[in-house]
Order: sequence, then C-alpha cells, then structure tokens
Amino acid sequence: MIQVENIDETISENTSSIKHWVLNKLIESGISEQTAEYLNMLILLIGLLIVIVIVDLIIRKLLIGAFSQFAERTKTNFDNLLVANKVPRNVAHIIPLLIAIEFVPDVFTDFYNFENIIEKGLIVFAIVLTLWVVRSLLNTLKDYLKTLPRFKDKPISSYIQVFMIFAWLAGFMSAIAIITGIPFWTFVTGLGTISAVIILVFKDTIMGFVASIQVSINDMVRIGDWITFEKYGADGDVIEISLATVKVQNFDKTITTIPTYALISDSFKNWRGMTTSGGRRIKRALYIKQDGVKFLSSSEVDNLKSIQLISSYLDSSQTKISSYNSSNNIDKTLLLNGRNLTNLGVFRKYIDVYLNNNSAINKDMTIMVRQLAPTTQGIPLEIYAFSSDKRWSNYEYIMSDIFDHLIAALPYFELEVFELPSHSSFKNN
Repeated sequence: MIQVENIDETISENTSSIKHWVLNKLIESGISEQTAEYLNMLILLIGLLIVIVIVDLIIRKLLIGAFSQFAERTKTNFDNLLVANKVPRNVAHIIPLLIAIEFVPDVFTDFYNFENIIEKGLIVFAIVLTLWVVRSLLNTLKDYLKTLPRFKDKPISSYIQVFMIFAWLAGFMSAIAIITGIPFWTFVTGLGTISAVIILVFKDTIMGFVASIQVSINDMVRIGDWITFEKYGADGDVIEISLATVKVQNFDKTITTIPTYALISDSFKNWRGMTTSGGRRIKRALYIKQDGVKFLSSSEVDNLKSIQLISSYLDSSQTKISSYNSSNNIDKTLLLNGRNLTNLGVFRKYIDVYLNNNSAINKDMTIMVRQLAPTTQGIPLEIYAFSSDKRWSNYEYIMSDIFDHLIAALPYFELEVFELPSHSSFKNN
C-alpha cells in the first residue's frame, strides 16, 4: 500500500510540475494570466485524451490478442464466446477510464465547475461501462448454455433480459442521482410516488416477464417446437423465446414475431406431441359418388376374388352370407333380400387391409377406415392412420402414394370419386 501511495504521489507531483511549467511558459510568452490558464487547460486536456486513446488501443489489442490465443488452445468454446461477445473489448476500457478519473482534477484545477461536470460524466460513463461488461458476460453465458442439450430449449434470453432491465433501471437511477447530487436512496424513495407511471410504461415488459415464466414452468413452448398460431399467421419452428416476443420461422422461411403473453392468452397448436410420438396422422377422405354404390351378385364377388388382398375375406364372407341366407330361407331372386356384400363395403375392407400391409404405416397406432355422413359431394370414406415417418416431405409422399393407389383402385369396384363437371365434361356430352 505504501508503495502504491508513493507512486500516486510521484505521478501527481510530475503532473503538477508539468501543469505549472506549461502555465509559466505561456505567461512568460506575454499571454495574460487568464488566457494562459485556459490554454493550459486545453493543452493538458488534449494531452490527456491522447494518452487515454493510446492506452486504450494498446490494452485492447493486448487483451483481445491474449484471449484469442487462449481460446485457440483450449477445447471449450466458452472463451471463444467471450471474444465474440466483446468482453475483452469492454474490459479494456476500464484502465483508460481510471486514468481519466485520476488526472481530470489536475487538468481542471483552476476550473472547479468544469472539473465537477467532467467527474460526474466519467462516473456516469463508469456505470454504463459496468453494464456493458455485465451484458457481455451474460450474453456469453446465454450462448454457452444454448450449446448444452440440457438448456437448449430453455428461454434463457427472457431471464437475462429481465435482469438487464432491472440493471439498466438501477444504473439510470444512479446516474440521475449523481448528476442531481441527490442521495441514491432518497431518489429511489421519491420514485415510489410515480410507481403507477412506471408500471404503465413497462406494462408489456411485466406481462412478457410473467408470461415467459408461465410458458417455462408449464413447458408450453420450447425452442425448436413446431407451432401453428393462426391469429398471427405463424406456422413453423420456434427459434427464439425472449421476454417480450417469440420468433417463429415459418416453413416459407419468413419470420413471424408473436407477443410472449399471447401464448397464455390465446389458443395455438404445438406439434411437439406428434414429433415425439410414433407417427404422424393421416386424416383424409375420398368422396364417393352415391349412385355407384350397389349390392354385389355372386358372379361379381367371384370376379373380385382375383384381388389378392381381399380374396380370403371374400371367401369367408360369402360362405357366412350364403349360410345365413339358406338357413333363413331368404328369397335371393331379389338381390335386396337377406344379407349381401356391397361394392363400397368391400372397397372399405380393401383399404383397411391395404393400410395394414403398407410398410409406411405405423401398425401400433390407430388404423381406421370409416364412412361419414353423406354430403352433397358424395359419401366421405375417411382414412385415419399414422405414417411411421414424421418428416414433412416423406409424410406427404406416403399420403399421396396411398391415395394415388386408392383412386386408381376405385374402378375395379365399379365406384367413382365425386368431381364437379368441367368444361371437357360438357364438351364430351
């Protein structure tokens, strides 16, 4: 401590001697004392600024160089992120700032008002510089945690933003207290009277903070989730969750920004359940023309037995139906009497067997072919199943392949898909 004090005293004495030497030289040259004092202050200020700039450049280059070399030698990427987030650059400004605070009183010795203003300005800059360093460190921590699988889908940005908002607010109040000369706690106490205004100004921030906590605790959305939010036109992957907004990259590569509190106040669809399940749902209907539905005669059933997927089903069904009709003395001169197979029912069974034999369909999940209520467009025959491959392009290919096959298979059952008349239909007629 004694050595440090001696060094400070020596530097102060040297500065004082330089200051007086310059002042004396100016007075000796015939300049008035008042003008000499102003010129003396200006010369010393320019000299101090030059020293500060040179020291800042040297320290910045040394720190950035040292950090970069250290980052190349280590396996962890934390130090690389420190350089990327400008931590060394911000830390390098500390020493020049300390030099300025130390020598400003000597530069403005004869100008107390200037000295007071400059000193307050430097203290305010020190507060801002501290916040810059803290922000750089927190951004580094955020980027590092995002590389870890455990934290990759967590809204870390939200928590950092909340902390920085309070930090900037405290820094702003400290700066105002320094500039006005009011004690910090007295200034903070006085703010209680305008707390309603502060709450109104930071309403969205407070709502976003509460929403981000609820989203995180309830695990409603993670980074990487596919969500659909029709109100905001969002349909894609969540790429960022911050305090105020959630960014969604749509499948057309556009970005949709959604207020965080909208996730708890409005309804949206999260597809995570599908992506973590065993398959992706196929739910689509064929609309069959009603006038093509009919009972099948024995000869027509025999013809359909050549379709291998349903030949055994037709054999067993035909045997059961014949046995029932015989035992109940059913008059089969009219096809309507007794039990019969229909072409639509046989086609429905064909679809069921086809899906159960399709390697792209997950057999451990629901497979169903159901007939819905008839509409003006025909009879909806809906397929409800799950593809094993959940990737979008593959899923679409699987679904298209299934319906290509079924549409092509319809004529074998003397059925047609409903279709509104086109120009060619009228022309052919």
